[in-house]
Amino acid sequence: MNDRSQQLSSREKIGYSLGDLAANLIFQTLVTFLAFFYTDVFRIPASVAATLIFVVGMLGAFVFTPIIGILADRTRTRWGKFRPWILWTAVPFGALSLAAFNTPALGEQGKIAYAFATYTLLMLVYVANNLPYSALSGVLTGSMEQRNSLSAYRFLAVTFAQFIIQVLLLPLVLILGNGDKAQGFRNTMALFAAVGTLCFLITFFTTRERVLPISEQRSSVRQDLTDLVRNKPWLVMLSLTILVFINLAMKGGMYIYYFKYTLDANALTLFLDNAGFNRFIAAINSVLTGAGLSALQWPQDAPTSAFSVFSAGGILAMIVGIGFSKRLADRYGKRNVFGGALLISTLFLLAFYVYPPTAIAWVFASYVLHGFFYGITIPLLWAMIADVADYSEWKNHRRATAIIFSAMLCGLKIGLSVGGALVAGILAFYGYDAALPLQSDAVTNGIRLAISVYASIPFLLGTALLALYEIDKPLETRIEHELGLRRRNAALATS
Repeated sequence: MNDRSQQLSSREKIGYSLGDLAANLIFQTLVTFLAFFYTDVFRIPASVAATLIFVVGMLGAFVFTPIIGILADRTRTRWGKFRPWILWTAVPFGALSLAAFNTPALGEQGKIAYAFATYTLLMLVYVANNLPYSALSGVLTGSMEQRNSLSAYRFLAVTFAQFIIQVLLLPLVLILGNGDKAQGFRNTMALFAAVGTLCFLITFFTTRERVLPISEQRSSVRQDLTDLVRNKPWLVMLSLTILVFINLAMKGGMYIYYFKYTLDANALTLFLDNAGFNRFIAAINSVLTGAGLSALQWPQDAPTSAFSVFSAGGILAMIVGIGFSKRLADRYGKRNVFGGALLISTLFLLAFYVYPPTAIAWVFASYVLHGFFYGITIPLLWAMIADVADYSEWKNHRRATAIIFSAMLCGLKIGLSVGGALVAGILAFYGYDAALPLQSDAVTNGIRLAISVYASIPFLLGTALLALYEIDKPLETRIEHELGLRRRNAALATS
């Protein structure tokens, strides 16, 4: 599509991507650290944490997401259908993010009730914000080339947020809490809440909805749902989304336990010494002390430092992978590139199981290579979902962007809740006890299985599912051309 009206400026792409930065400061924290926060900071039993994460995730998937999707598709304001939701939820999102990582002095039952209430409310606001935000990408432009470009901007922002969370969050928690993790989480989330609220407001003010339903389009909720279940690419993408986010939640939530309890602490220290990291940090800490800022010194903790270094390497590799994504997708099609990259990334993930606790260099190499190949898939997932919305309009002559994205976010919630619950559930099954400084061999082996073999199963199933996804490169081009022609004809008919 060469229609200049569908071109997006760099300003709009950056403004839109800041919404993903804001959401992912919280989302990545939930994926990576919620189970750890509940078990090791708030001291909720692992089995209870597993149940809580699963139940709230199911509420988000099967209650909040469909309701918000239906409401968003029927929203009519001077700002459009989806942009207003970003404005309405900006402040509540920040406030509830802070509340969910607060640690009031309560008994065990009070802690469980508080965690359930705050996580449920945060999930509701997250859905009300992120579902319309995701759907907005489908109406900013009708050009698939522009959507691919927008996806790259968007997921660079996601990766930057992931870098902040995985590399800097634990050190920030220790620094801002002066060693007190409860206070540190509270202060860190207050900072993220403020930044996130500002970013959401920028997204609202810098974007514009261009793809509008053909004049007087009308459809019932029942018709929208019927269109969905008859949409084979949607069924494939829903299943793929669930599987991808089971993997992300399981490995993301388990990594901190892997570095803390499975890998050898002395080997981690030696690796950091050989890499020059400890000398670099010592120099930085010396400068901070000389400037009277000793409270901001990087904490002396090998697992925390190693987790940050490995995460930095993996995320930088993902950024490189994202950079290759559009070029590969334009040449070979999104489906083929997604499937190939996902399969290769899985092989490096499986390698974690065979490494002994002292093989730190091999673990690092696999971590980075896994990040690179997974990074190629990152921009493609949501671009393919936007293509599914176009496929639905092409087939049914009705556009229902939000309900399609709401169904995908439903899949995301299912994946996150299952994966997050599996983290805490696996820990409980193998006998994890947060009060113990060292865990049993059964626990450490369970952690190793979780981040390798167990986490690889969803990716392998997802790769196989893509064989059923029929929107290949030629069909992408055909759909874009025919929808563009319909919209131009509709515009001429009403002018």
